[in-house]
Amino acid sequence: MSDYLDHIKQVIINRRKFIAGATAVAAAGMVGFLREGGPILTPEVFPDKWWSVPNYKPAQSPVAILKAADYEKNLVDIITHGIALCGLEVRDKVIMLKPNLVEFAQGRPINTNPKVVGAAIEAFLRLDAKQVLVGEGAGHRRDTELLVEASGLGDILREFKTGFVDLNLDDLTAVKPKSHFMGAPELYFSKTLLSVDLFVSMPKLKTHHWVGATLGMKNLFGCVPGAVYGWPKNFLHWCGIQESILDLAATLRPGFTIVDGIVGMEGDGPINGTARQVGAIIFGTDVVAVDSTCARLMGIDPEKVGYIHAAGRFLGNVDPAHILQRGEPIDALIQHFQLIDRFKKLAVKTQAS
Repeated sequence: MSDYLDHIKQVIINRRKFIAGATAVAAAGMVGFLREGGPILTPEVFPDKWWSVPNYKPAQSPVAILKAADYEKNLVDIITHGIALCGLEVRDKVIMLKPNLVEFAQGRPINTNPKVVGAAIEAFLRLDAKQVLVGEGAGHRRDTELLVEASGLGDILREFKTGFVDLNLDDLTAVKPKSHFMGAPELYFSKTLLSVDLFVSMPKLKTHHWVGATLGMKNLFGCVPGAVYGWPKNFLHWCGIQESILDLAATLRPGFTIVDGIVGMEGDGPINGTARQVGAIIFGTDVVAVDSTCARLMGIDPEKVGYIHAAGRFLGNVDPAHILQRGEPIDALIQHFQLIDRFKKLAVKTQAS
């Protein structure tokens, strides 16, 4: 561990030196990715060697959009149906659900609603999963247990007698990243997380003031242990948020994604935005395809969101021609989320605009 922490320090030093010397080439557009919410990430932005990663893209990616008017009715049936539409097999599997549990403010839709988490637990157990766990490593609060209780998730865990894993503090295993956008030779993750048969990302449908949108891939920041990387996961910010999203998504590759889009957040997300009723839950086996679909539901062009565009080159499908749309037609549920000024350029153009 000490050798790795020394490496982290050296990466930070090198990164700062690189940024300090970057002004001479900034006009060429080669270093904009180092800033939060930089330009679309393309091979022209990244050195060629960073693209020497396997192509994980499936030929076709099923994504299901199902209506869910509120958090009170039929959630278990809806989630069970979404799992079936995507052809996911869960029998005899140990499953970890990773909700978005970043902060708590009364009445503000910051976190994955605990009723969606509870419905997912019940749905997977009905489908004969061997065991369902819930894991999270909150970025803003060091006391994850306090956040679990304040959010209402604690009541759900007790109701279903579901084990909770604090991903900030669990025993760790070092793994080699499957892509190399951050420049880190190893990444540490919870041993429990790495041992499960199926890892499910369960984000909230939200805008994000640094990268435009936070969905299934960005939700993976909560898998990085604060005990190693600090709060709020400082090392990931120093290495570049979009670069970190790509390495985490390529390395962890969640097998399923369930997005709480019943009530989303627009504006200054992921914490200070306002509620936006969408009335849908979104499902899929390809996290990139799910994020792309969710971006479109928010009125955002996924090809303009840097990390989604880059992930679409090697990790999953962004092009609708390769996404098998199931459930509700996307056009019936599209919203146009409010975006902060710096990200209004991401919005899909409408006739009115």
